Amino acid sequence: MSRSYHLDGHLPADHLLSPQAAFARLPFHVRQFTDYSPLDLWETDTRRLPRSLARLRRRARDFADRVLAPAAMELDLAPHLPAGEVHPLVADILVRAGREGFLSYFLPAPIGSMPPDRAFHSPVWQSCLVIEEFSRVCGGLMLLLSAHHLGCMPLVLSGSPRLILGQLRPIYRSCLNGDPHLVAFAITEPDAGSDVEDGHGAARYKPGLVASPVPGGFRLNGRKQFISGGDICRSLTVFAALEGEGMESWTCFHVDSRSPGFRVIRTELKMGMRASGAAELEFSDVFVPADRVVGKLRGGWAINRATLNFSRIPVASMGVGFAEAATRIAAEFACSYELGGKTLVNYQDVQLHLATMLAETRALRSLVWQEARHAWRPRQLMASGCKFHATDRAQHICEMAMDLLAGHGSLHEARIEKLFRDLRLTRIFEGTNQINRLAVIEDWQDSLMNMVPSDSQGPGNSGA
Repeated sequence: MSRSYHLDGHLPADHLLSPQAAFARLPFHVRQFTDYSPLDLWETDTRRLPRSLARLRRRARDFADRVLAPAAMELDLAPHLPAGEVHPLVADILVRAGREGFLSYFLPAPIGSMPPDRAFHSPVWQSCLVIEEFSRVCGGLMLLLSAHHLGCMPLVLSGSPRLILGQLRPIYRSCLNGDPHLVAFAITEPDAGSDVEDGHGAARYKPGLVASPVPGGFRLNGRKQFISGGDICRSLTVFAALEGEGMESWTCFHVDSRSPGFRVIRTELKMGMRASGAAELEFSDVFVPADRVVGKLRGGWAINRATLNFSRIPVASMGVGFAEAATRIAAEFACSYELGGKTLVNYQDVQLHLATMLAETRALRSLVWQEARHAWRPRQLMASGCKFHATDRAQHICEMAMDLLAGHGSLHEARIEKLFRDLRLTRIFEGTNQINRLAVIEDWQDSLMNMVPSDSQGPGNSGA
């Protein structure tokens, strides 16, 4: 294509009045303050990253395009398998992801697979870069791989060298050796979704999964529901209340899924992210040794909330990946579909549409990267705000793509309807976006109360 090619309503790049041509004529030292580069935006952003993170982003994109993308559409349409069965494509992807370090990159070697030069950057930021690239090609496969890190996070946050070296390191080693040991994160119960992610609700909730002390450990009885990867995990970080106590006694246990009494009841037939199972789990007198208590007895609530703070910014990055994919799909369609004798992209209203999608996507990425960059100690207000805003706006961007594709957008091969189904789940899990809004207010509460005149603070505001 010659450089003189241009869209309707725009000048070619080599025209004297084009910014690109005009800037090229400026003195060298002035050109250092101007930019009108045709370089791909993804490449531009990658080059701005620290070198070690740029390498990670390139590796993640390569793995997504080479391994995940070819299987994405087939797995979305694959029959719903009985609990515990694994599609051959999924089994192969897990092995390859493990060997390439995508199941163990959250901690540096010799525990995990994070290279030493990446240890200077927030693990949350690293996770965001990987998840964005995986989401771009398939939400289900992204969740299959990323839910494992959520399951491992309580072991990390226990702060216990015994647990990290004795339990987490063997998990990571197994994955790197091509024998994937997935860990699931189990908090949600059949009678409590948001209650286990919000203190106000938890204070009124009667726990469903209960741990009873017995010689040498505990026995767990009850159920968990909607547990990502719970159907194929080898172990789980499970949260249970102590017998006779409320949610304030919540304790985290690292449970072997081969334990007698543990059973996967079913996996849900979901609207989206179908490559990752959402399981209902039954615990019937499941024995857990005392040395598999994660953290301290009655310390589970703190570990749960800290885990969610670490995970919600990466969930926001899912929204960025989906928005990026929707924008790409819309742009490709606009550049290939003809209407009235010319391609859609030559119509100015379509150009306005695409520009809005691009700007919104870049704004979301800027928000997520800004928060992730400093997320060594992620604050709830920032993490929850990122999560609900990025996923809400990503759905709007996806709907803009569907508007542009019109009837073509409803076709499975167009990929946008799958994207929409996958994306919608991000506004539900990791705390619904309504709960995340309340989490922002919970964190912001002290500042807000300082704005309220003291004589206006009623009984509900007294902290009682």
